[in-house]
Amino acid sequence: MELVTNTMRAYVADVQKRLTAMGRPVIADMFKATYLNTIETTVKLDDNGAFVITGDIPAMWLRDSSAQVRHYLNLTAGDSAIRSLVASLVKRQAYCILDDPYANAFNQTKKEGGHYADTTEFDNPMAWERKYEVDSLCYPVNLAYHFMKASGSTEHLDDTFKQACLKILDTFETEQYHAEKSPYRFTRTNCPPSDTLKCDGMGTPVAYTGMTWSGFRPSDDACEYHYLIPSEMFAVVILGYMAEIAEKVWHDTAMKNRAFKLRDEIDAGIKKYGTFDHPEFGTIYAYEADGLGNQNFMDDANVPSLLSLPYLGYCGEDDEIYQNTRRFILSKNNPYYYEGTAAKGIGSPHTPKNYIWHVSLAMQGLTSTSEDEINAILDLFETTTAGTGLMHEGFHVDNPDKFTRVWFAWANSIFAEFVIHVVNR
Repeated sequence: MELVTNTMRAYVADVQKRLTAMGRPVIADMFKATYLNTIETTVKLDDNGAFVITGDIPAMWLRDSSAQVRHYLNLTAGDSAIRSLVASLVKRQAYCILDDPYANAFNQTKKEGGHYADTTEFDNPMAWERKYEVDSLCYPVNLAYHFMKASGSTEHLDDTFKQACLKILDTFETEQYHAEKSPYRFTRTNCPPSDTLKCDGMGTPVAYTGMTWSGFRPSDDACEYHYLIPSEMFAVVILGYMAEIAEKVWHDTAMKNRAFKLRDEIDAGIKKYGTFDHPEFGTIYAYEADGLGNQNFMDDANVPSLLSLPYLGYCGEDDEIYQNTRRFILSKNNPYYYEGTAAKGIGSPHTPKNYIWHVSLAMQGLTSTSEDEINAILDLFETTTAGTGLMHEGFHVDNPDKFTRVWFAWANSIFAEFVIHVVNR
């Protein structure tokens, strides 16, 4: 069954025409392949809705699947087939959250694979992996909200989705008191330290801050300190979305007030424990904190990241603390910022040293106010795909022919989103 619609084809052709007129024929060719990559290669349909795999791993991440369709949202108002596809993904994600709010990735059926050797409090055959990440619960709400705004439809915001939102509220509230109330534990043996939690699966100690605990980062690496500031900020944003939906769609004042209360508690924690007065850059955001006085200063290519804060909707591009933080993380002060003969940008401890991610380059472009910076990033995209015309996970700063993950759909989608942003400026 072909899922690409005539609307998509016409839209791609129009964007390609505009890119060629801008003097970017190489980007125009890359746009067609990357824009269609998700729908051509990663979408499977069954009775439970759309199942969207991440690419070279046959599982659906709540984060990745949401990001992989975001660049289609602007077509949902005028194309019922695209609208139906996104709605069915929202439905599938709601089922996943209700099945297991602590899982980050899911199987299409119980018969498939996953990390079953992990030790957790709940052995779930539907979960590919149970690395609890705050952003995994933020992304489906973010998708559903922006889908509503783009399409004008609220049909996907049914009782199943409402129950999933209530489950998210339950989970975030529980994880404000991780040591005291959380059932969640996670350990993995015979693995790198970043794939398991310390302290017998509890994670390193935290104090109460109002923020909500996260076991892992959006890279699926374990947090060093378990209040992951960019994810806390994402939670603040989507709790505002949830409150708006509760009021305007479900007419549920109690749920609206509950979402606002939690949002304000998390945001107060960010402001108290998530900033630092840097002697060179001024007040900046930490990447992680524990409420006990420890902070981690870095940024990771995966989103949510500190680089992505305006994209997430937490602050404006001209926000002073964001701009201070941006200068910090786009410098060698960030241990995962790399410069080489072929490129410069942010990588991740999830991949080898000196590997930059296409996701972070796209995000740098999406949050930039500088035409020179945007054009420089477009230049980098033209020269760092190893001749494939598609995005990768990470590539070496001196030799882009050395890269990780030949098929990584999220990177293709966010590149396409960046290109759309460029032609719409």
